Amino acid sequence: MKNILPKQAPCWRRWNRKGWSAFASLHRAVTIGVLSAGMSILLLATQSASAQPADTAAVLRELRIREVGVSGSLAAPLRNVQSQTPLFDRKAQAAAPYQTLEAALRTAPSVDLRERGGKGTQADISIRGGSFDQTMVLLNGIDFTDARTGHQSHSLPVDLDCISGVDLLEGIPGVGAYAGAVNIRTAPLLPRYLRFEGAGGHYGYAYANLSGAVTAGRFSVLGAASYRRSDGYRHNTDFDTYNAFVRASCEVPRVGFFDLQAGYQNRAFGSNGFYAAYNPEQWEHTSTALASLRWLRQAGRFSLGAAVSYRKNFDRYDWTRGTPMNRHNTDHAGAKLWADCEWAGGVTTLGGDYAFDHIYSTNLGEPLAVPHGDYSKAKARHAGNLFLRHTKQWRRFDLALSGGASFTPYGPAALWSVSGGYAPVQGLRLSVGASQSMRLPTFTDLYYSSPAQINNLDLVPEKAVTVRLGAEYARGRWFASVLGYYRAGRDIIDWVWHPEDDPVEEWRGKWHSEQSSALDTFGVEVAGGYASASGFLRRLTLSYAFVSTDRSSDLIAKSAMDFLRHKAALTAEVRFLRRMSFALTATVADRNGSYTHYPVPGDSSVSETRDFAPFFLLDARLAWEKGICRIYVDGTNITDTAYCDMGGIPLPRAWVTAGVVLTIGRR
Repeated sequence: MKNILPKQAPCWRRWNRKGWSAFASLHRAVTIGVLSAGMSILLLATQSASAQPADTAAVLRELRIREVGVSGSLAAPLRNVQSQTPLFDRKAQAAAPYQTLEAALRTAPSVDLRERGGKGTQADISIRGGSFDQTMVLLNGIDFTDARTGHQSHSLPVDLDCISGVDLLEGIPGVGAYAGAVNIRTAPLLPRYLRFEGAGGHYGYAYANLSGAVTAGRFSVLGAASYRRSDGYRHNTDFDTYNAFVRASCEVPRVGFFDLQAGYQNRAFGSNGFYAAYNPEQWEHTSTALASLRWLRQAGRFSLGAAVSYRKNFDRYDWTRGTPMNRHNTDHAGAKLWADCEWAGGVTTLGGDYAFDHIYSTNLGEPLAVPHGDYSKAKARHAGNLFLRHTKQWRRFDLALSGGASFTPYGPAALWSVSGGYAPVQGLRLSVGASQSMRLPTFTDLYYSSPAQINNLDLVPEKAVTVRLGAEYARGRWFASVLGYYRAGRDIIDWVWHPEDDPVEEWRGKWHSEQSSALDTFGVEVAGGYASASGFLRRLTLSYAFVSTDRSSDLIAKSAMDFLRHKAALTAEVRFLRRMSFALTATVADRNGSYTHYPVPGDSSVSETRDFAPFFLLDARLAWEKGICRIYVDGTNITDTAYCDMGGIPLPRAWVTAGVVLTIGRR
């Protein structure tokens, strides 16, 4: 084979789900030295209509071969993903002043990131006008969404250096992703490397991270461990966070591809005002362990796959630090099975997924006849989806259809989705889609009660139909996109405030978990920019998002009305003096709604109503890099802006940190 050399560079004419298809299209022999096994996944990301979530299962390994050989990759389907919007890309945004996942998502136009403390201490992710409970959170395509409360869903044991990308997945019908899903993808920086990062700065901040990867033939493993801490930027906002994560993959001939991931996180943090703005002495401790195993196998025109997962979460909440008030112990187990068949009419997929959620608690659930340790209450539930999907691609058109049923304790429900795309010219793609989605009430929605809150056992699932229309254009170094969407939501769940003169006596002066009849949301997102691998200006992007809703303004609700109405973001990166880089991110945000401000900490009798004020944030990073060493200085909120994401909880003002990164690697 080494004597057969092509006269010109190979040009792929097609790529499908067979590992050898691209080469067969050339009708000649090809010699390859190194081929990344994640290629087909990268291509899937550009095929929205038939898109499966960017899964990166096979990106963990690189095959070094002497002759022709390709190892294809299969993604685990989430019923029918209509589109996939990048929220973060490690390669493109490596120089940005991001230290945490939360910082990386703050500039994404589709995301409303609401932090309660600094450096990712506690934060909520909301998608396109939805709430944090309406967002599905996945790690490498595996659903780890917390059924107790969305506050815990993205508490994942993964640091930013292991995250290769974050994507917004839209159009997932059935139970789970009411407003959308956030898929966090991990992959090693290099096939073989060892990396250390250490940083420190204001407010007693310190961070240490050790990570690395080893690749040998068909086996690859990625591992990381980190510690992050701070004394806090104000009273009782100190935190300690430990993360550990491992991901291993192995391909066994004639058996299939196996992908294992596991992780553990332990967090303790002062929660000044986090859940009651007038109480500065709250405290919380959480620990999370998770694991999943996925199997993929291709047999002729058929592709088979299965996955199992488990997540354990402990939570302790103190109303007064040092005095436990609520304890929760939640379990989430999931399973998924699917099969693809490729034929002349397209690709047909039959599959199903199942989830089991259980909680032991001092506050949530039904009373136990015999206490289980510290817990006096418990509750369990089952949910599942069966789906049939078909996708078809032509030269310029693509189409995807999905139908099936969801099964929950509230009964069966329809599951459907339809989407299509058209590429009239090179670089331009127009897309349209519609889907049905729903989400179950969390255990907190159903059962949480306190002196200020009353639960509601009569809640039913939220339902929505979302329609979206978009256009994307990329040519050379320039790219642009525009998207419009409309979501018709029904049976929306929220905590509603009842004044002292409320007709229902037991609700007076308290929050009550309720369902309004409807909530229609409309939004527009526009983004564009420039990217180059060389020169002074390396990256420049600008984005804007607008959200509006028709919810009645006479209701005082905790979350449904305080959405981010306007958001604009600018990112820029320049390189100079050979080894220097400077990156800048700027964000302007205008939140709808108002909140209750308590001027005297600890005293709830004195309060005033304030509107959310628009704010401007500016972050920057200056870095120098040579060989295995990179040194950086970060400044967050360098304009020293006073602002809050959640009512009455001030976030850090100017915060300067510096760090060093040492990377010993082999490609």
